[in-house]
Amino acid sequence: MRAVGVLTFGGPEVLQVIDLPEVHAGAGQVRIRNHAATVNPTDTFLRNGSRAEQLKDVPPPYVPGMEAAGVVDEIGAGITGLKVGDAVLAIIVPKGSHGAYREQIALDARSVVLAPKGKSHAEAASLPMNGLTARQTLDKLGLKPGQVIAVTGAAGAMGGYVVQLAKTEGLTVIADASEQDEALVKSLGADIVVRRGDDVAQRIRQHFPNGVDGLSDGAVLKEKVVPALKDGGGFNSVRGWQGVPGRDIRFSVTSVGNYVFEHDKLDRLRQLVDEGKLTLRVAATYPAEQAAEAHRRLEAHGTRGRISIAF
Repeated sequence: MRAVGVLTFGGPEVLQVIDLPEVHAGAGQVRIRNHAATVNPTDTFLRNGSRAEQLKDVPPPYVPGMEAAGVVDEIGAGITGLKVGDAVLAIIVPKGSHGAYREQIALDARSVVLAPKGKSHAEAASLPMNGLTARQTLDKLGLKPGQVIAVTGAAGAMGGYVVQLAKTEGLTVIADASEQDEALVKSLGADIVVRRGDDVAQRIRQHFPNGVDGLSDGAVLKEKVVPALKDGGGFNSVRGWQGVPGRDIRFSVTSVGNYVFEHDKLDRLRQLVDEGKLTLRVAATYPAEQAAEAHRRLEAHGTRGRISIAF
């Protein structure tokens, strides 16, 4: 079975097509013939050695990838609601060779849901990890209809989902964007779009002088954007930043691995795609043999929509 992995850490060039043993679905699992795996920043951290310490007791090869989409081809005992032949999407927490960059994978059925109707495998694969990250971000902030959320990094995959999910929940959204991304962010539903940058907090305050109720920091601006919040507001980080105490601001951290078995939340995201309330965006698709190029393109920045590797 083909996979894309690394034997040693380094630049994109260390990615290679490798052969792995066939796997089978155990009890409570389904096996997926995987056709698409997205390329996310977390994949590059695994590849370049940023997580080498965490992997010191795990032998290579290391196969990245947290999002997959394909077709169920084997069902384990005790599974209902899915059948062989169903088009599905899944979220994966990679460990060793167990990552999404492989053409066959067995997963706990709680991490797998039907794919949205009429979408390609590449489109479907762009939903689970980024969608659940956005979902957890909003759950952590706990805002109520009518309140205001600021979203940095709104043109990115996760940020775009935060904008769209926030609108389904009756929130007012102020989001940042570069000049070339302004139309995109408006199309996702942002009520107000301000220019991105390290001083975006001041631009947000021009529209909301008392500050906003919550902030999703997809751009990882950290302390630079905290001034946008009102006293007692909520700040959520996707990169583990715990914040600096002050003004009763509530700091929280999103870790999507905690949602890997949240089947109902993942399935609700799929339903919102079917209802036209979430937009799936694919920037490009590369064959497995060109995985290095896919990583180079992501690391060049500026990608709008997810890059996918096809198997």
